[in-house]
Amino acid sequence: MSGIIDISNIANSYIPVAIILIVALLMPPMTMFLVKSLSPRSKSSAKYTTYEAGSLPIGSARIQFNVGYYLYAIAFVLFDIEVLFLYPWATIFKGHGITEIATVEMLVFIFVVLFGYVYLVKKEALKWMK
Repeated sequence: MSGIIDISNIANSYIPVAIILIVALLMPPMTMFLVKSLSPRSKSSAKYTTYEAGSLPIGSARIQFNVGYYLYAIAFVLFDIEVLFLYPWATIFKGHGITEIATVEMLVFIFVVLFGYVYLVKKEALKWMK
């Protein structure tokens, strides 16, 4: 009897997955339909103007930013991702021990991140004023 697979038990275990899938597929169209049918519509020209905290907008919305801001953003993302990957690795390393392969992979990852840091330093991207 132990070699026989119970098909009804397997089918019953997939019923919650099927329900979630059906709900996930039906919710976006239902929500869009309800918003379209119940929300008030206005065709006034004031609806399409820029709203800036109750005051009239001054100047153009197209402003040139210094490239340095983008370099700071790239540096932030670089080191943020590093911490995001290193924290779980360090937790596993402390708790269960880790293989040599995983250690080499993490050292390669740290080398790539340090390469990015050296690039930022050589480009003087971390200096606020040049």
